Amino acid sequence: MEFSANLGFLWADRPLPDAIRAAKAAGFDAVECHSPYDTPPAAVTAALEETGLAMLGINTRRGAADPRAAVDEAIEYAVAIGADAVHVLAGRADDPRAHEVFVATLTYAAGTAADHGITILIEPLNRHDAPGYFLNTTDQGCGIIAEVNATNLKLMFDCYHVGRTEGDVIARLRAAAPDIGHIQFASVPDRGTPDHGDVDYREVFAEIERLGWGRPLGAEYRPGGDTNQSLEWMAHFR
Repeated sequence: MEFSANLGFLWADRPLPDAIRAAKAAGFDAVECHSPYDTPPAAVTAALEETGLAMLGINTRRGAADPRAAVDEAIEYAVAIGADAVHVLAGRADDPRAHEVFVATLTYAAGTAADHGITILIEPLNRHDAPGYFLNTTDQGCGIIAEVNATNLKLMFDCYHVGRTEGDVIARLRAAAPDIGHIQFASVPDRGTPDHGDVDYREVFAEIERLGWGRPLGAEYRPGGDTNQSLEWMAHFR
């Protein structure tokens, strides 16, 4: 089992290049992040090359007024640092055109990203953490993926979000498996380390292996202090 450090939560108090180095020192196999745009791409690339870690993905900028401009910015940055994927954030559910705009944005994003070998990801977020967010369930996400019908559009399956609102994480993993492009995890319901809570990650990780998943799983949890002091779970689950 391999793990990716989500640097939006882990070592979030450090500059992004230093966080990448910290993830390597801690034994992670890859990294991912949320919004890297304040850091020059050359500095991120240097840290990735120094550590030998891959950047699995970045997000589009939150709250962007122009979704396509946000996609262009993210893809340009992803290309510059060699990132594998871009997570395109959805809009608010109270916008009557939310579905229409999101599908159009994803169609554009998938077409643009395909020229660079980049995967576009969409992620359902639970209503407790993201009230008013348009994309809430894996069924909704898989339906949108079918509608856009692009081979490089995939689901970001966050076990934490699914566990908070959809119940049986393993059942949802099985149902969504053909559409999944990345998997993340944290304890439910407190979004802490995965060695406690309502979801038994021994069973979840075993099921992920049975499904034939071969990429690093994204650790996107709140460390509750010094990240280095929160990593006992990693040796246990390996």
